[in-house]
Amino acid sequence: MGRGAYALARVAVYTRTAGTALWWTGLAAAGVGLAVPGLTGRRVGILGGAALFAVAAAAAFLARRRRCTGLIKASTAAGKWVVLHDRAVTVRAWLRGRRWWLVAAFLAAVASSLAAPAAGGLLLAGAGAGLWAKAVWLGRWERRNEKLLWVRPEWADGRSPSRKDVRGWMTTGPLAGDAAPGGARRRTPVPGAARRTPVPGAARERRPRARVTAAAR
Repeated sequence: MGRGAYALARVAVYTRTAGTALWWTGLAAAGVGLAVPGLTGRRVGILGGAALFAVAAAAAFLARRRRCTGLIKASTAAGKWVVLHDRAVTVRAWLRGRRWWLVAAFLAAVASSLAAPAAGGLLLAGAGAGLWAKAVWLGRWERRNEKLLWVRPEWADGRSPSRKDVRGWMTTGPLAGDAAPGGARRRTPVPGAARRTPVPGAARERRPRARVTAAAR
């Protein structure tokens, strides 16, 4: 899709990062909210929050599910040489673009505890759990098909890899990049990768934020 060199970022990393951020933001807001008695009381707030958690988790998991399925079916193989963003680069880009949104969501969830303690925080945590489950779903597809799903960062724009402006997803072999299927960190080194041995007195090399990797490996 397109000629020349271009950058790619993992679809599952975007989804997993959003889910993790919302999960911890929601739990933190719920913990603070429990310190506030609220109008309904803690028991009613927690029970209502549990219901909101389930609804938000299901909604986040099913949101744009048809769009994601269509992008997967229409995905094409990436070029032979592309710039694959490291997992940390994608995580930082998403957090940098959403940090104030997360702060506002945290404050709104804490403020809602004046009415129903912890309910707003559990709502955010439920949305995070649903997005994390979607990342797991994407990871299962990647393992089953032995392919990794990628999107061009300028199309995702630091937001969602399935937003309307995304023209399509691309695939690479299962060993491309430094993130495992589903967007988690790789726990085992890539087979055949060369191991670097530090040389005494040599200057320490700085690791680049993005590297050029063969996509069709």
